Amino acid sequence: MTKGYIHVYTGDGKGKTTAAIGLAIRAVGAGKKVCILQFMKSLAYSEQKILQSLPGITLITLGKPYFIAKEGMLTDEQRKTWGNHIRIYPAGHPPKDYREMTLKGIEQAIDAVSKNYDMVILDEYNMARWYDLATEEDTGKILKARRPEVELIFTGRNAPKEILDAADLITEMKKIRHYYDKGVPVRTGIEN
Repeated sequence: MTKGYIHVYTGDGKGKTTAAIGLAIRAVGAGKKVCILQFMKSLAYSEQKILQSLPGITLITLGKPYFIAKEGMLTDEQRKTWGNHIRIYPAGHPPKDYREMTLKGIEQAIDAVSKNYDMVILDEYNMARWYDLATEEDTGKILKARRPEVELIFTGRNAPKEILDAADLITEMKKIRHYYDKGVPVRTGIEN
């Protein structure tokens, strides 16, 4: 039995999900079984099309067709930009339907790390924690259920302390410059 490790890809720079997907493709190429749970993402991302077609990868998306934000997080101008595609909530009280969806995802994550997958990727789980959709207790359940040989990958900004403490590998993607800051919108096939 080969020991699995816990990876964290965090920070404000681009490439966290991309790094995790690269690991998934490499693992499948080596004959391993991979489960990718994408928290806070609906089926609207280009990479999902190819991931769904690859034998050896199970892809589960756990997102709504709207964005969420804590009260005070966005300026009035940012809120106008999002229009009807955002729900604002008081800190500590996320939308109930989103929390329930996340809890289902956590149960699926517990099942995945304790059963027959070689690699489990919890994409944007760090952000689910930051947005109060998942708790430290939820994270503890996932970590406790993990078989020692499972490679477990967490992605997303704002990685919480309990995940950083458990990690064997931490990579912080740091933004030096980004064209978003010049008003370039999300581009299909690059960011979406």
